[in-house]
Amino acid sequence: MASLRDIKGRIDSTKKTRKITSAMQMVSASKMAKAEQNTKAFEPYSQKIQEVMANIANSSTDATHPMLEMREVKKSGYLVITADKGLVGAYNSNVLKSLYKTIQDRHKSKDEYTIIAIGRMGYEFCKKMDLPVAKSVTGIADQPDFADIKALASETVQLYADEEIDELYMFYNHYVSAISQKVTTTQLLPITNLGEQASSSSEYEYEPNAQQILDILLPQYAESLIYGALLDGKASEHAASMTAMKSATDNAGELIDDLTLTYNRVRQAAITQEITEISGGVAALE
Repeated sequence: MASLRDIKGRIDSTKKTRKITSAMQMVSASKMAKAEQNTKAFEPYSQKIQEVMANIANSSTDATHPMLEMREVKKSGYLVITADKGLVGAYNSNVLKSLYKTIQDRHKSKDEYTIIAIGRMGYEFCKKMDLPVAKSVTGIADQPDFADIKALASETVQLYADEEIDELYMFYNHYVSAISQKVTTTQLLPITNLGEQASSSSEYEYEPNAQQILDILLPQYAESLIYGALLDGKASEHAASMTAMKSATDNAGELIDDLTLTYNRVRQAAITQEITEISGGVAALE
């Protein structure tokens, strides 16, 4: 059985760990609240640009764009959003499992797909599994600005415009609540769901014409979807971190209680042993 000193040392170290995880839980809760605000603040812009795109795409004009048209899929693109660090529970592993399973189910050769990775954990996973990575970005801020991923988003959309890929899917964790995040797979390109966003009550006049507006706004719309998914993913990341740290704090508390009970039992046994030895010594002197 461990000595009293060993048990006391484990109790002290576990208490220090509990202080750290409790502080990390509070930090993650604060970051999650801010990330949730960022996500909600971005929604009006996202909804309005969807409405404008839908109005053009579903109008009687002759405006067309390659990003709206289905074509033969020779090569697929997968954009995956993960965190730059661990200590977030199953946040990273769940989305990476979904990505890997999709690749295994749909492709027989690495020439048939490529990956765009946002976040160090996703990038390192792809390298470890020998998956082709076309572009990547790491070190994204906890509260990211569009400028942080503008270059990558633009280059990703350009891959489709240049026909280097024929479809693009996004894998990320959708923020449901502070205790729930859902792995989500969304087809980003070609854009096929604009009809669902059309508003019959909105009327627009386009200057100089609908085609030029479509040519300019459609790539921006696709880039905004990537940024919106990143904001959603960041809120999920902080929520997952908060939950993981709360679980670690609770587990540390339970371990401290168990160790304290063991410490008291060992101490009581040691005292009983000393009393027995003293009593035996006294009896021997009589």
